[in-house]
Amino acid sequence: MLTQFHDRKEAGKLLAAQLTGYANKQDVIVLALPRGGVPVGFEIAKALHVPLDIIVVRKLGVPGQEELAMGAIATGGVRILNKDVVQYLDIPSNMIDKIAANEQQELERRERLYRGDRPAYAVQGRTVILVDDGIATGATMHAAVAAIKQRQPARIIIAVPTAAPSTCDEFALEVDELVCVIRPEPFIAVSYWYRQFSQTSDEDVRRLLERANHETSTIQSRPQNTPTTLTDKNNTGKDTSQAARWR
Repeated sequence: MLTQFHDRKEAGKLLAAQLTGYANKQDVIVLALPRGGVPVGFEIAKALHVPLDIIVVRKLGVPGQEELAMGAIATGGVRILNKDVVQYLDIPSNMIDKIAANEQQELERRERLYRGDRPAYAVQGRTVILVDDGIATGATMHAAVAAIKQRQPARIIIAVPTAAPSTCDEFALEVDELVCVIRPEPFIAVSYWYRQFSQTSDEDVRRLLERANHETSTIQSRPQNTPTTLTDKNNTGKDTSQAARWR
């Protein structure tokens, strides 16, 4: 029975095995959340032979309890707030604005650092596989989904190695498809489900993006006139996780 992943690399390979229907499709792109989502996304993009890019999201931490998320911001001016946390802790709006402004500066710094001179891939009309190394509170993933929807993709698939069952149910209603390898209860924390969970550095992210860009340099950054993946809106919210198959 499944217990833990060895590391993010193994987690990415296991997710890729559940996403083979998207392999070699010119309208598919993997978007990973830095930093921890990039090693996972790299393995998926490599296995499926599709491009890899990033979507930078910054958590908005509660003042004095920065590990507790009160929301998140993402590329494109997206801001998501956890109203329950904000109201319960009575966090003033000017404090939220100050924290968001600081995180916006860091978001822009990371985008410049990770991409360099490379432009972001086109997303409109494409199938986006959105990847992280796990979902805890969900604040950063909510912000990422909102940011991607602004760019009008054909479909959004969330692919994560681990998340709580209730979290998976929540996001399955927000996107077209959700793939999650293990859904432990109680969830505890993302790091608990990895034997090796070392911090991914900025240099690691840059190196993996450069490798992916080199390996997929011949893949077009724009979708074909006729998408090759399903666009049936009736499939929205479909959860195709196959955790039971993992051995």
